[in-house]
Amino acid sequence: MSLIIRVTEIVLFFLLFHGYFAFASDPDPVRDYCILNTDSEADHSSCKNSSAATVEDFIFSGIQKSPGKFDETGLSSNPVNVNVFPGLSTLGMSLVRADFEVGGVNVPHFHPRATEVAYVLEGKIYSGFVDSQNRVFAKVIEKGEIMVFPRGLMHFQMNIGDKPATILGSFNSQNPGLQRIPTAVFGSGIKEELLEKAFGLSSKEIAKLRKRFALHD
Repeated sequence: MSLIIRVTEIVLFFLLFHGYFAFASDPDPVRDYCILNTDSEADHSSCKNSSAATVEDFIFSGIQKSPGKFDETGLSSNPVNVNVFPGLSTLGMSLVRADFEVGGVNVPHFHPRATEVAYVLEGKIYSGFVDSQNRVFAKVIEKGEIMVFPRGLMHFQMNIGDKPATILGSFNSQNPGLQRIPTAVFGSGIKEELLEKAFGLSSKEIAKLRKRFALHD
């Protein structure tokens, strides 16, 4: 009987442990809001006193203007997460505005902490993701259409139209995280020998790629 009880305990522990990680996400708020304290002398993980909150704490104007500087891929990305908008703290959401020049690309990347919903504001975007079976789900989406990228899966976008394009992305995390695949592989300091064997590239080619992607985090 003791063996049966022990096995039952192990099974229950596994189920609880698995369930904890399967459903883990940004914590549920225990108050109406938590405006992060940005005072230079304050604990930046603490909340501002609610009596000191104003309407300005809940407004962010950083993405209303025209695109900023485009990178070499033709992308200008403006994330709106808790690091730039303290009012998002504990609310379990964030945004990004992505502007594309003609032919511009958002290189393959993923967000480890969030699912993304991408809404096309302007233009025609070849958009897709790759699942864990290496199946590609991709299609051209246009103004007014939406595509969802499941949490942690690699996805990509490219402007295939003849005019600039803009996407507004929404995440179910206040800080979704971002890893661009080229930078993660060639800009992270992985041992050169491993990269040569993995990709069939010469040391000269590896050095060229490292020089390129080490500049983009």
